[in-house]
Amino acid sequence: MTTVETVRGPVDTSALGSTLMHEHVFVLGEEMRQNYPDFPNAWDEERRVEDAIQKLSALPSRGIHTIVDPTVIGLGRYIPRLQRINAEVDLNIIVATGIYTYNEIPFQFHYTGPGLLFDTPEPMVELFIKDIREGIADTGVKAAFLKCAIEEQGLTPGVERVMRAVGAAQAETKVPITVHTNPHTGSGLVAQRVLKEEGADLSKVVIGHSGDTTDLDYLCKVADAGSYLGMDRFGLDVLLPFEQRVDTVAEMVRRGYAERMVLAHDASCFIDWFDEHAKAAAVPNWIFTHISDDVLPALRERGVSTEQITTMLVDNPRRYFE
Repeated sequence: MTTVETVRGPVDTSALGSTLMHEHVFVLGEEMRQNYPDFPNAWDEERRVEDAIQKLSALPSRGIHTIVDPTVIGLGRYIPRLQRINAEVDLNIIVATGIYTYNEIPFQFHYTGPGLLFDTPEPMVELFIKDIREGIADTGVKAAFLKCAIEEQGLTPGVERVMRAVGAAQAETKVPITVHTNPHTGSGLVAQRVLKEEGADLSKVVIGHSGDTTDLDYLCKVADAGSYLGMDRFGLDVLLPFEQRVDTVAEMVRRGYAERMVLAHDASCFIDWFDEHAKAAAVPNWIFTHISDDVLPALRERGVSTEQITTMLVDNPRRYFE
């Protein structure tokens, strides 16, 4: 029996069921919230918690049993709020450790680390491993995977330092990795190279946001290197329209890559990057139920079988965490 850590404790991987592999409960800048609580949206803790409970409660009725939440430092990870919500929702929520940045690292790491003013072993590696092995702060909740990012800015010194720390932590702990990437710059291939140099197992890596492109040659290269393709932004039609996202997944399935893809929305119950009303108007399908209600029927219409859908939603997430 193999178990994976969740907000509610360890769960047998065989019990994860249908899994959305990249969703956020909250994306929230706590420092902004505490100092500017009405920008860009008014914050009411009780209302936001109740709203999250309602939105997440819609998933089990759609047959979704697990969400994987890569909210880490830089995105507002706050486990006590998740624990409170998960106590009211019968859903597995798997959380991460890592740092989310497109460029600079937090100032707490600027002067401490290998070759820096305070020359020590990489402190990020130690912190990530602590989250995985001992738990996050005093919550008792353990991180089950690692997260880093590389965006349009490319492999900046800060991005590379975080990515190498994530790779080293995976080599030590064997937990999997999810990487936020920009497929239009080929950054998934860069991430694979750097992580491999640190001893990471590429078969335990999701190259996130691969579904933002229709470049099949690029997608095949990433998958052929052993990693999973995160077809994980369904509903973000402003970045790539629905039909093209579905067509790309269907074509990759036809080419034999069902075992190398996972599905999600990269949605959230609440994100403070946008005015919530403007967001709802711009991307009305960027919600947790879009895959169940719209994407899966569209994939079936394109010839994707129930077995292949199960591979992407159930089997691949299970293998990723085993």
